Amino acid sequence: MPEPATPEGPDVVVVGQGYVGLPVALRAARVGRRVLGFDLDKDRVDKLRRGESFVDDVTDADLRTVIADGRFRAGDDAAELAGFSTAVVCVPTPLRDGAPDLGHIESAARLLAPHVTPGCCVVLESTTYPGTTEEVFAPILEAGSGLRAGPDFHLGYSPERIDPTNPRFGLVNTPKIVSGVDEASVRAVRAFYDLLVDETVLAGSVREAELAKLLENTFRHVNIALVNELAIYCHELGIDVWSVIDMAATKPFGFMRFTPGPGVGGHCLPIDPSYLSWQVRRALGRTFRFVEIANDVNDNMPGYVVARVAEHLNRRRLAVNGSRILLAGLTYKRNSGDVRSSPAILVARRLQALGADLHAVDPFLTAADVPEGVELVPCDAEQVAAADLVVVLTDHDELDWELLGSVPEHVLDTRNRLRGPAVDRL
Repeated sequence: MPEPATPEGPDVVVVGQGYVGLPVALRAARVGRRVLGFDLDKDRVDKLRRGESFVDDVTDADLRTVIADGRFRAGDDAAELAGFSTAVVCVPTPLRDGAPDLGHIESAARLLAPHVTPGCCVVLESTTYPGTTEEVFAPILEAGSGLRAGPDFHLGYSPERIDPTNPRFGLVNTPKIVSGVDEASVRAVRAFYDLLVDETVLAGSVREAELAKLLENTFRHVNIALVNELAIYCHELGIDVWSVIDMAATKPFGFMRFTPGPGVGGHCLPIDPSYLSWQVRRALGRTFRFVEIANDVNDNMPGYVVARVAEHLNRRRLAVNGSRILLAGLTYKRNSGDVRSSPAILVARRLQALGADLHAVDPFLTAADVPEGVELVPCDAEQVAAADLVVVLTDHDELDWELLGSVPEHVLDTRNRLRGPAVDRL
């Protein structure tokens, strides 16, 4: 790797260098800004300094180019945050005991606050409930800087819309919602993102921007739950749910295709709708019934898949206990190495608890990524022949589907990757 140019102080800092923050940081560097990618995870920072990417949409070559040009550097020392003109916060917002955990947002605000200066711009991208930017994030910045959001420094919210491995839409060509606490903040936030993306969309308020993000993911969550529940009933009724969806999708208006699977995973769908439900319950004292129902359906899909495994094996006079099961794909989505909240991992753990002899093939994972008791093996004829059952959980393009489906009567496919009358499908 070439030696990086002598670094200058950053004019952009991106706090959080994960699936959202790293692409934002690199895009800002590509358009000519001097960027600090900040993260408290020292191992992550060390990898970035070596030019090693851990994000699906960022290659090592992409990373090393901007490092060599001196436009990007990674750091974990808060003193390096000094001097920024724009700061973007892209940190996780998990659930803890069913409630939003804003600890990472609060920590990021405390780290940035001493370095907030008059005229600078701070943007929150983390998914959260309406009111977070103005009621939680802003007061910490103000207390630590002695400045006021709006009159003294610009503050806004711009929800992330990163969809890892999406071949059609990335950061640049996905419209970006922007908002600010006052008109000057709106102009500053919009001017920054106009450098990064093809189109910015102005929100009427910060709270509207925060809620728009929750609506986007709740819409997906609810519709996935709809087809997941439909899949359960279609199986019991002897109807092919995949054929039903294919036919409905021929309608050119009024229908959007969603497909069933073993559950929902990743950094958004298992969490974001619950933020909305929690906020409605806290603010209005009522339940968001669609979200609660969707959570119930999607949370129970891994258990349903395990029940279908047991049903399939029972038909062949086999028990789950002691059966050798080959799991095809363990990440939460196709062609990604992301295992966060992956329903495939939940399926694996439940099968293991029932005594299954578990093996898995996944070209995006190493042995360290799979649950204890699951052996990561090559996708070869020996492994397929040895399996009592192949369970398709994630349909990576790199897997040998002809091989995996070579004994179709020994397959349970939750993703409709393997077709044919002998394949047992969700």
